[in-house]
Amino acid sequence: MKKVITYGTYDLLHEGHIHLLERAKKLGDYLIVGVTSDDFDRRRGKINVRQPLIERIEAVKNTGLADEIIIEEYEGQKIDDIRNYNVDIFAIGSDWTNKFDYLNEYCTVVYLPRTEGISSTQLRSKEGGIQLGFISEDAFVNKVIRETAYVNSIQVSGFYGDPSVLEADLKDKIQIFEDKQDLIDQSNALYIYEQPKQQVKSVAQALESKRHVLAEAPLCLSVETAHDLFNKAEENHVQLVLGLRTPYCTAYNRLLLMVKSGVIGKPVQIQSVCTSMKDYESICEGKIEHVWSSASGWAPTALLPILQIFGPEYVSSSIVVKKLASSSSRPFDLFTNIHLTYPDGVADCTVGVGYRGDNSLTIIGDRGYIFVPSPWWKTDYFEIRYEDSNENKRYYYQLDGEGIRNELVEFKRIVNGDITIQRVSKDVVFTMTSLLEKIKEGNYVTIQ
Repeated sequence: MKKVITYGTYDLLHEGHIHLLERAKKLGDYLIVGVTSDDFDRRRGKINVRQPLIERIEAVKNTGLADEIIIEEYEGQKIDDIRNYNVDIFAIGSDWTNKFDYLNEYCTVVYLPRTEGISSTQLRSKEGGIQLGFISEDAFVNKVIRETAYVNSIQVSGFYGDPSVLEADLKDKIQIFEDKQDLIDQSNALYIYEQPKQQVKSVAQALESKRHVLAEAPLCLSVETAHDLFNKAEENHVQLVLGLRTPYCTAYNRLLLMVKSGVIGKPVQIQSVCTSMKDYESICEGKIEHVWSSASGWAPTALLPILQIFGPEYVSSSIVVKKLASSSSRPFDLFTNIHLTYPDGVADCTVGVGYRGDNSLTIIGDRGYIFVPSPWWKTDYFEIRYEDSNENKRYYYQLDGEGIRNELVEFKRIVNGDITIQRVSKDVVFTMTSLLEKIKEGNYVTIQ
């Protein structure tokens, strides 16, 4: 019996897939089809896959062409599969010509002609497209703009803000608007990243214009305002999504699942540190117009694992702040510690600008603890540690685009109505905002 094996993602199974499977089937007596797992796709940078693994397997099964379906989960698995299943022929689409010639050592490699004019990428690109406008005065916007190139159906419609923050090559490629409303009119969605007071105005303006909004954290510094903005989005039938890259990092999400599954027992303490020396010189010189304070710049990120593990309903809070000298025209916190007490645990969020900590995340349980090294908010690695070090485990997950790429994909899916549950719930947003509001109103202890 001559065995044939082929592989693919088979997302949005279409005529081209079926024709390729038919050609592969004719090469032998028994066809094995490898369907790539969700994790393997992400590690290969395929972040636009629409269907989960179980749906893609079912679609291949329903063609009636596969005699056996297996799951491809790791690099190099093709060699193992060819050996283990005694495969005679490896078949793949002609767009991979020469890529798999190394498999000729193990079996015959055949490149099959593909059906012209149809692909999963083309089908996904026909989804509701997003004309994404950017409103910002922060250089971080360059990273977000560059990541749009990896996401189907997102086109940059333009930029409004301080053009000096744009990198030279982007200035030549992107239309820069002098009027904010003009940009909003040319877009059906906006990415907004401004100092909180100005950001509220921009978000409201976009929502009132019936535009979807991805607003970088913090959304605002008032719980009442946060409620108003979400209500405005609902009234205008558009989406308002909080922008935070960390929830879209695979390692972070696996960490949350492991904590909730009890691998370290019951969590009792969380310590989260986010600090940066990036703006140290500007702070020393008092040039802080566009510098983020410790709380506004870092607290939403540092609070995220605390509020997602222990929950947004804490029993009590205490806040300690070190402020910039009073000669500054703008109230500015350099260093902030937020301590939260829960019925069965405690948490500390430590953030600073012009200071440098270890920027780690530690989650302590009654069986062990999880340690995430610096910078934990965009990590691809974490450790689970126990009393017996022989039981310790390390986990690695590829991170592409610092989580921004996946964030944009999910924003697109939310806008298109494919998913309705956001990574950061409204309750978490409201709790983050209430703590920032306490700082804004001076409800803290000051240190020198």
